[in-house]
Amino acid sequence: MTKQQSKTHFDVKEHIVLKSMSPEGQFMNSNQSKVSGFTLKALLIFICIQLCCKTVFSQNETVKTSGDVILFALPIAAVGSTLIHKDKKGTWQFAKGFLVNGVVSYGLKAIIIKERPDGSNSNSFPSGHTSITFQSASFIQRRYGWKYGIPAYILSSFTGYSRLNADKHDIVDILAGAVIGVGSTYLFTTPYQQEHMELSFNAGDGNYLLGFRYKF
Repeated sequence: MTKQQSKTHFDVKEHIVLKSMSPEGQFMNSNQSKVSGFTLKALLIFICIQLCCKTVFSQNETVKTSGDVILFALPIAAVGSTLIHKDKKGTWQFAKGFLVNGVVSYGLKAIIIKERPDGSNSNSFPSGHTSITFQSASFIQRRYGWKYGIPAYILSSFTGYSRLNADKHDIVDILAGAVIGVGSTYLFTTPYQQEHMELSFNAGDGNYLLGFRYKF
């Protein structure tokens, strides 16, 4: 190999290494991912703590009110998680699941005339509170993983309990709402990480190459 060829080979190799490593970009993206994850977990933990503080010595009305709060808090947390991650595709996936969940839940309420246990009206089946909160919780879990999904599911389960406790639904209404909510999510939502990570393996002529790529 000539001196000129060696220099050219070295330059190309150096260029490839620098381009693939991009230490500053990787450092910034890594920090951004950590901050995003911390913010989302902190939001969910804060909601859990607030509810625990309110319900330790609570009466039935406070339990019902807490369930009503989660009805709005979880969808906000789900949308907020997509904004934190700058995940436009996730926002659209959540919107489609939320819309389908609403149409199915309230369509069934209009078709299946079932009186509530407290006799207040005939919109008992399925539980709208439960379907909305489980749709939000399952979106967080499906899109961003179980470390965020577990506290979200705890909150949605509390909402289901609050509706039973308030005598607004029976267990069948609650289970139906949960199934509709989770099903609406899984129709449209895909895991966030799998769309951005790619693992490859190549073999040939006795050589083996394992590759990993992350797209931001």
